[in-house]
Amino acid sequence: MSVDNDRGELRFKHDLEPQEMLRVIFDYAAKIANERRLDNLLMLMADMGREMVVSDRCTVWLLDRQKDEIYSTVAHGVPPLRLPSMAGLVGHAIQSGQPIFIENAYTNLEFQEVLQSGAIAVDKQTGYRTKALMVIPFRNNQGEIMGAYQAVNKLTRDEVFSGRDLEHLTLAAAYAGKSLESALLTAEIEETQKEIIFTMGAIGESRSKETGNHVKRVAEYSYILALGLGMSTDQAELLKIVSPMHDIGKVAIPDDVLKKPGKLTEEEFAIMQTHTTIGYQLLKNSNRSLLQAAAIVAHQHHEKWNGRGYPSGLRGEDIHIFSRITAIADVFDALGSERVYKKAWELDRILDLLREERGQHFDPQLVDVFMQQLPAILAIREHYADIMPEETAS
Repeated sequence: MSVDNDRGELRFKHDLEPQEMLRVIFDYAAKIANERRLDNLLMLMADMGREMVVSDRCTVWLLDRQKDEIYSTVAHGVPPLRLPSMAGLVGHAIQSGQPIFIENAYTNLEFQEVLQSGAIAVDKQTGYRTKALMVIPFRNNQGEIMGAYQAVNKLTRDEVFSGRDLEHLTLAAAYAGKSLESALLTAEIEETQKEIIFTMGAIGESRSKETGNHVKRVAEYSYILALGLGMSTDQAELLKIVSPMHDIGKVAIPDDVLKKPGKLTEEEFAIMQTHTTIGYQLLKNSNRSLLQAAAIVAHQHHEKWNGRGYPSGLRGEDIHIFSRITAIADVFDALGSERVYKKAWELDRILDLLREERGQHFDPQLVDVFMQQLPAILAIREHYADIMPEETAS
């Protein structure tokens, strides 16, 4: 229901006609099939359930078996929550495997104790009035319960869910189980890829005795710079994932070059430069978009805006934007960190260098964005500061 602005009266909704129900199902099925992000998928499912049963709120709950919890990451009108797996009506439905159907939360006797500690207690805090409730467990392809749909408050005139609503939400729950199983598997694969990529990047850095949090800081700096440049969140996230791989080619550089405390000779520097092509060769043949992006960053992060970088002497926008961003993030962090061959630079000296190299080493627009985002970058540097050996000794 909604409020009529002219008269201040409540305006109720009506149950969907068959053709309206089909439109909702087909519309959301198409959106869900094309959605890869788990949070977005869960919100689409919540929206679909809400429209199908004409409810005020709908939440998709998931069961975390490892932590023995139920959780929602997105919901209508409530923040993300994590609760013990047996908590509330959702926990009861998941444990029993049976749907719960309540016409009035304040007069229901069967679940009064659960309601008093759950929905009714929340009502007292928020001023929201819970009346009708439905909770429908859903299962994966193996028949295991993996979560539940919860609908709150019917928006039609009688304000009570019907047996037909139960059927419709059960249909949505069955579809949710199949779709979520696939999405969760994809998310798990992607998280594994991210972890492997980050670990490989850290291995490349550790061989040259780089600071322990260098790859973390470069990743976070790159993310902030990408957003500051106007890139999408998805693209910024992709860069954040792959930027730790920029020096992976160092795994093949000999120790006497990689760990030399003094200045490199021309021959030694030529050997060091090969880490860009080595990293590229390691990654380039993958069909995964993550590793393809990582290959580009590994190959081009030492190119310069003026064309005097290596290994290919690329110039300006011929250098991939991911590599241009990683370059300035890497240099900023490297100069501000202790290395085997140098002391850390003071912040003002680093910023002066970035300004001097604007349009020379670095993309001029990126230098401007870097200066704009400096407070956030410094906050990251402080958060992921390295603990020096003398600090740990104390």
